[in-house]
Amino acid sequence: MEKEYLIRTPPARALLTLALPMIIGNLFQQFYNMADSVIVGRFVGEEALAAVGASYSLTNVFISIAIGGGVGASVITAQMFGSRNYTRMRRSVSTALVAFLVLGLVLGGVGLRFSSTFMAWLQTPANVLGDATTYLDIYFLGLPFLFMYNVLSALFNSLGKSRIPLYLLVFSSLFNVALDLYMVRVLGLGVAGVAWATLIAQGVSAVASFVIFLRVLHGYPAKGAGLCFDTKEFGRMNRIALPSILQQSTVSIGMMLVQSVVNSFGSEVLAGYSASMRIESLCIVPMAAIGNAFSSYTAQNLGAGQQGRVARGYHVGYGIVAAIAAGICLVTQACATPLISLFMDTDSSAVALATGTACTRFTGLFYLLIGLKMMTDGLLRGAGDMPMFTVANLVNLGLRVVLAVTLAPRFGIQMVWFAVPIGWLANYLISFAEYRTGKWRTTLHRASA
Repeated sequence: MEKEYLIRTPPARALLTLALPMIIGNLFQQFYNMADSVIVGRFVGEEALAAVGASYSLTNVFISIAIGGGVGASVITAQMFGSRNYTRMRRSVSTALVAFLVLGLVLGGVGLRFSSTFMAWLQTPANVLGDATTYLDIYFLGLPFLFMYNVLSALFNSLGKSRIPLYLLVFSSLFNVALDLYMVRVLGLGVAGVAWATLIAQGVSAVASFVIFLRVLHGYPAKGAGLCFDTKEFGRMNRIALPSILQQSTVSIGMMLVQSVVNSFGSEVLAGYSASMRIESLCIVPMAAIGNAFSSYTAQNLGAGQQGRVARGYHVGYGIVAAIAAGICLVTQACATPLISLFMDTDSSAVALATGTACTRFTGLFYLLIGLKMMTDGLLRGAGDMPMFTVANLVNLGLRVVLAVTLAPRFGIQMVWFAVPIGWLANYLISFAEYRTGKWRTTLHRASA
């Protein structure tokens, strides 16, 4: 059956069939996230770019919570799909949707209450503090939409239907860019304009995703079709979701600490670093998509009792990420300056351009490491083998934060990005050692029992 291609077709074909729409969709998502920075940088100024970038690490904390929670829902859903237990699959789906709506509303309220405090903690330069807080306030208003869209995307992917989030992302990306241009260039709303544009685009996308997902869900016969909240399913989901949320959010919190170090170097360095981080987020997209695709691939195949097929797919994945990393390396070495220049206007400083270019070129040499890390993490996550997964990612975080915080004030801003590949390598080696133990072959069945 076509809907079971992850457990039936050759591993390379199955992974690419699921991952390619995810890659394209996530590139579009990054495209409209980058549009905020490009448009304010070119049409408002360097300080506006710094204001948007100043809150980037904080907004990533909330995105990470949404993604980490979506992992718990998607792994259980994919396993039930693989075993054709559609009744339980639908219970887990409805439980996830109710839980994430409530969580988005609660965290959005907390964020609105403390947004100015957060920005002060991050040592945001005084000349961009007001705009940065405004951007963050509007972002928190849209947090429920962000949470619902991310969990729905994870659920679509767990069923092997990655094309649906792709189509929605293409639409919302183009819609967001059009709104950005209208609100900044026509209405002159500046930083607030790009924030409102993102909120509206995410809201439309979340509502459309929900309507389409309900129609897809009706295609799987099950008893008890209504939306509900099942405490047992919630508990099972959290065995996988909570370690993933912890890992995702603590890494983002660590990056906030790194951001505070960058902020202390002033708005020019901050603008350049912010532009480079946008480029990095774009380069990581295919690696993250392969890792997420491999989570669904692993969960479905373990649900179907095909452990050997998981191992074969893992080896195939190495070749895929190596090819992607080689392409990224060539582009970042050849085009770093033009890419950073996209975010700058004619009055931008040489310091901002040099900072962004140096960071982009150095990081571009090491994307193979994060590809291997995400492939291996994806297998462990899809199998529900979370303890060492969490340890590996916390070691990654700890190395990056400690090295940046201790070395950057003494030796310069470049220590912030020098720490990145060290963290990636440590993460991969720990996760790979756990993979070699073979515990992942039985973990998921124990977690979902």
